[in-house]
Amino acid sequence: MPDKSQSQGNGRTAGKTPGNGDGLRLPVGLVALLYLVVCLAPLGLALTRPVAPAATWEIAAAGLGLIGLAAMAVQFVTSGRFQLISGRLGIDRVMAFHKTAAWWVLGALVVHPLAYVVPTVRADPALGLERLVAYLTLPDYRTGVIALGALALLVLGSALRERLPLRYEAWRGAHVILAITAVAGGLHHAATVGRFSVLGALHGYWWGVGAAVAGLLAVLYGLRWARLHRRPWWLASVTRRADRMWELDIQPAPGTAALPYRAGQFVWITEGARRFPLFDHPFSIAGSPRRAGLSLIVKEAGDFTDRIGDLAPGTPVGVDGPYGHFTLEGHGDDAVLLIAGGVGIAPIMGLLRDLRARGHDRPVRLAYAVGAPDNLACGDEIAEAAGDLDLQTLLLSETAAPDWPGEVGRLDRDRLGQMLHGLDPQRTMAMICGPGPMVTAVAETLIDLGLPMDRVMYERFDYSEGASRLDLRLRRRFLALGAGLGLGLAAFVLAAG
Repeated sequence: MPDKSQSQGNGRTAGKTPGNGDGLRLPVGLVALLYLVVCLAPLGLALTRPVAPAATWEIAAAGLGLIGLAAMAVQFVTSGRFQLISGRLGIDRVMAFHKTAAWWVLGALVVHPLAYVVPTVRADPALGLERLVAYLTLPDYRTGVIALGALALLVLGSALRERLPLRYEAWRGAHVILAITAVAGGLHHAATVGRFSVLGALHGYWWGVGAAVAGLLAVLYGLRWARLHRRPWWLASVTRRADRMWELDIQPAPGTAALPYRAGQFVWITEGARRFPLFDHPFSIAGSPRRAGLSLIVKEAGDFTDRIGDLAPGTPVGVDGPYGHFTLEGHGDDAVLLIAGGVGIAPIMGLLRDLRARGHDRPVRLAYAVGAPDNLACGDEIAEAAGDLDLQTLLLSETAAPDWPGEVGRLDRDRLGQMLHGLDPQRTMAMICGPGPMVTAVAETLIDLGLPMDRVMYERFDYSEGASRLDLRLRRRFLALGAGLGLGLAAFVLAAG
């Protein structure tokens, strides 16, 4: 799986279904509705308690604070890998929403104190500035200011993470500390000086939110830590597959149950004495569930993966998962188009190995693009798979070499058209994993060539947003949720005014 963690080496950005498909997974529409209910509930509760009359701008300011604080608490859920929430959405979509929501939470809470002083500024700018300074400096409001500062550092630090001189684990630890500080400070601020929150049902609601956040933290860093040690795995072998690319064979220790997963999913792993959730990293599973244990293909690409080839057999490994829905669930009778770029071969090999293991009898097409011939992994195994599958393969390198058996160039429209030749686009499932620009370009081209959007599934090497029609459709849905919050705020202002 690509490393979303800046220290990884194989792609991961399209997670969707939980482990073996069992367990409760909320429908997507219900998850969206619950988000709106949790974020807008403070507005409804605020209307149950009479308060002194206020200007429209001040009511809007209060509403922004209430929505922003609730949405900030929900961020612990959207970043927490809870399959109840992400099982049908996919971790990639949930994390993309997490990043988007962080910006509107920050925006709402920055505007929150500014909107309070708008009426004063309009009447007397100097007095308005004095009032704003008071909000930012008086002891009564200090926890709110601390919360806002922590939130700003958290959001901006996340946006600039690739440029910060911090190891991934250090950044992640700081992220958690800042998130706790922001929510705790915000809850204290609301419960002690909030116009609508200091008494009544809303006051109790914030206590409930605080208890829920504490419970989530206990699960994320307590229960999961215990599971990593109570259900240990161990490293059986490390095998070099290409230049700076390794395959790890991880087996359950005695007493640890096998992991039920679907080909194409991913796990988070930690190793040795560092088996703690803050130190885990996501990697795609490169094997078939019909084989014992887990196979991971990892590229040296960061502080953790740079030493992956030096891990000694017998090293204890913590495994959390499986996650993701980069799977062929529900498409067993379809032709399959597998497309990998670089270390994106990891989940693609998992899918190919599983298709081979279960005797898939429909056409399979595999396009594998690398930067240089030395980057090609599992070439012999891919060639052997043609003996068991109706498989056609395109190996593609951006640079040539004397003994390179494939083509030279990029995976363009003509080559993709050749891969689809003879296949029914309505009965073909395309699975794409690789760098973001490649994934976007390939997805767009396949849609242009006739594949329906719901038959194009992809994973990127991170949780960044792309610009394909699939990405734009997802973004519009996020904006619809934001619009729902805006409408709720407008209704609150009208009702409270």
